[in-house]
Amino acid sequence: MKNTTPSSAPRHIEAPFIRNIERLRESEIRLVMRDRLESHPIDCVNWPSYPYAPRATFRIAHSDEVLAIMFEVEEEHIRALNTTPNGPVWEDSCVEFFVANPAGEGYFNFEVNCISTALAALRRSRTDADHFDEERIAQVRRFGSLPTAPIDSRGEGQQWWMVEIIPFSLLGLKEPPQSISCNFYKCGDRCSRPHFLSWSPIDCEEPNFHKPEFFGRVDLV
Repeated sequence: MKNTTPSSAPRHIEAPFIRNIERLRESEIRLVMRDRLESHPIDCVNWPSYPYAPRATFRIAHSDEVLAIMFEVEEEHIRALNTTPNGPVWEDSCVEFFVANPAGEGYFNFEVNCISTALAALRRSRTDADHFDEERIAQVRRFGSLPTAPIDSRGEGQQWWMVEIIPFSLLGLKEPPQSISCNFYKCGDRCSRPHFLSWSPIDCEEPNFHKPEFFGRVDLV
């Protein structure tokens, strides 16, 4: 099945170094990321049966200790009804970061809905996973533009943003790698217009983000 984006080749970008970004206040992190980092589109509509494409972008940087990712979204339906860690957040207005395990086999998936409810796991496949316990999930610092309370709101041009700070230690690392193999997603399985967007294109028949063979590359510079 042909990807609907201009190119089906895996994407490749750079993540700049920002010293001690994890020690900044939330407002400072957002300003630094918004003002100093390039915005990258999550715009691959891989499955024509789901043509809806809300505007979704991400910015990424790193320090000696963490990856910092900022998602920005504009969509027609903001839904976030899941409030339990490791719940089905992909049903809500959700952004996701999948990264190949840099210290071994498998891949990590970090999924968070627009009210900061998170799912995290080390996976061998879509159905074979070791989910993080709540203590490890809490190590992923998350903050965004919406309150951490259930929401179900419709209307054109609704906007939200979310920042995730992921320690390299959660990836089994003591220092940053030279690069990571990863993908970024925007989904909403139970939104009024279900959608499944990716940064780097995916070539398979049905919506499935658990395809590390289609990950792109981010160089940590």
